[in-house]
Amino acid sequence: MAKDVACSVDSCTYWEHGNKCSANKIKVNNVHSDERAYKSDETSCETFKPNSSL
Repeated sequence: MAKDVACSVDSCTYWEHGNKCSANKIKVNNVHSDERAYKSDETSCETFKPNSSL
């Protein structure tokens, strides 16, 4: 599990109680691949996987 990674997206497979991420690794990409990201909304969590039990 990635240490100290907070996540409030409870519809993700890797979400755990207490807003923790249980993924072994995290991949975050730039939304605009040809530009530098300066704000969080310019990035995208590629690790997100919908929780099929919802």
